[in-house]
Amino acid sequence: MNGRLNYFPTDYEQSRNTFRKHFQKIKERWPDAELTTTSIGKEEDNTIDMIAADAKETNQQVLFFTSGEHGIEGYAGAAMIHLFTEEYLDRVDPNTTGICFIHALNPWGMRNFRRVTENNVDLNRNYLYNRSSVPEDVNEYYERESELFLPHGKIKDLSKEKMKLQAQLVKALAEEGYSAIKEAKGMGQFQFERGVYYGGEKEEETAVFLKKIQNKLLSDYSRVIHMDWHTALGPSNEITMVVSSEDKREEEELKTKFDLRNIQKFTPEKVKGDSTNHFHKLKNEQYPSTYLFSALFEFGTFGTGKKAELREFMTIVLENRLYWEGAEKQEDREWILSEFREMFYPLNDDWKKSVLAEGRLGMEAVLGEEGILTST
Repeated sequence: MNGRLNYFPTDYEQSRNTFRKHFQKIKERWPDAELTTTSIGKEEDNTIDMIAADAKETNQQVLFFTSGEHGIEGYAGAAMIHLFTEEYLDRVDPNTTGICFIHALNPWGMRNFRRVTENNVDLNRNYLYNRSSVPEDVNEYYERESELFLPHGKIKDLSKEKMKLQAQLVKALAEEGYSAIKEAKGMGQFQFERGVYYGGEKEEETAVFLKKIQNKLLSDYSRVIHMDWHTALGPSNEITMVVSSEDKREEEELKTKFDLRNIQKFTPEKVKGDSTNHFHKLKNEQYPSTYLFSALFEFGTFGTGKKAELREFMTIVLENRLYWEGAEKQEDREWILSEFREMFYPLNDDWKKSVLAEGRLGMEAVLGEEGILTST
């Protein structure tokens, strides 16, 4: 069997067991390291697992990896923690550098191969820095075109439903414009609890948990280097770094500094409740003297361009409707779930190979430039 398949587990429990096995290797270099598990949600045995250790001598900096914020995307994120432990751990100085690795911020979603939590919340729209400042109806385009985004009845014939959805989308594009529909998707919404891109009416347990970790790391370390692992966005089989506009450096400056081809910036005005944006806001307002690098790292699947975005949009909407309303035909159910998996955790070996190669590229670019990795 191809060795790289060992990095890509088949289910949540296998992924969690692999993560827990990293603990002994990490403890050899950080003897005071701790493995903690935090139960999350209503169901038993869904846990956020974390391996963390202070630096042995002085807390100059910390390496912070997070995975599984969007459930199903956690499999690739876990592969990155595995890869780092196998290939890069020995290049980190434990005397001056602490570590904090988190497996499955959304364990229910990861276990059930969904992107959202058991409350249908998109976690990366749930970390509002000041919730009272964001009106419930903030996403005006989403509200006007809610028929596109909300489930409405059991799927009886997938071919007809896809044609109908495409027709609705064409109509919405004509009325609102491409940029408006794209903004409606990206911003998140806080009105429709069964709709896609729902940010929730209150903080999820994970958001409370992660905010505490962000606060602790910013308080304890002079430098925090954070890589948050995701899938789907960006060119197929390539890594894309996504940075909050709270980081004032421009895209070209970041591309030059890190020597990465794909870098995007986003603004809180267009994406509400993002965790890295919250991290930056927290740092800027409460820990101004602390250095923070925090960004999402996406492994692309469907690709870029309007055709790819249309496919992505239809996949998200159909999977959400299937979850809430079901499908009459088993083959329709299987097609939707297969397409959803292709968007977030493809089975093909070429994609897995690219994740490892591009993951190495991203780690070496960022962690080398930020001084986490010592020279070989």
